[in-house]
Amino acid sequence: MEPDDLKLAWQTLSRRLERHDALQTHVLLEQRKQKALNSLRPLFWGQVVQTLFGIPFILLASLLWIHGGQSADGLPWTTIVAGIVVQLYGIATIAMAGQTLLRIREIDYAQPIVDIQKRLATLRRTYLVNGMLAGLPWWFLWVPLLMVLAGLGGTNLYARAPSVVWIGLGVGAAGLAATAWFHRWSRDPARPRLAKAMEDSVTGGSLRRAQAQIDEVARFETE
Repeated sequence: MEPDDLKLAWQTLSRRLERHDALQTHVLLEQRKQKALNSLRPLFWGQVVQTLFGIPFILLASLLWIHGGQSADGLPWTTIVAGIVVQLYGIATIAMAGQTLLRIREIDYAQPIVDIQKRLATLRRTYLVNGMLAGLPWWFLWVPLLMVLAGLGGTNLYARAPSVVWIGLGVGAAGLAATAWFHRWSRDPARPRLAKAMEDSVTGGSLRRAQAQIDEVARFETE
């Protein structure tokens, strides 16, 4: 074989190997992206469950308004306020679940990795706000919920047992303050392990796995 023929054959083999490596890399990256997409499925179904969870609160408030309309004396203002709080919680819970589902839907794994990472960061922020709005109100929410249930039974809980309402609200205020203090305390740089554990707990396992998969793809592309 002539040197020129040998050189041409070597160049052809080199191009084939490069195309093969590029194809293998593409397949690997697509597999990682698909794993990231699959990792978000539990988060997706969790938001569906949250939507269903919020519906009964709206229905309870609606039943209260119907009951008040049928009552000759109407509803006391304290029960009305409790009903509004319960209804707003149900609406907020459903709305935030919808926002989180929208953020999941907006992630296009055909986009560049940087864009996917930005979408995941936006999803994470939405999920954190969602968790706070859905979880923290329960320090107080059980009080208006009891008032609504009592109102449906024809009882004004605030008039019958005002101490239950005020003690409940006081406990809620103390619990919320303690939660805020612990959150701030756990994020002290002197406790990095606890700070990371808290960060992981509020982020959610499925979202962390998706971020890890995409970050691995990003590292692979930069190498």
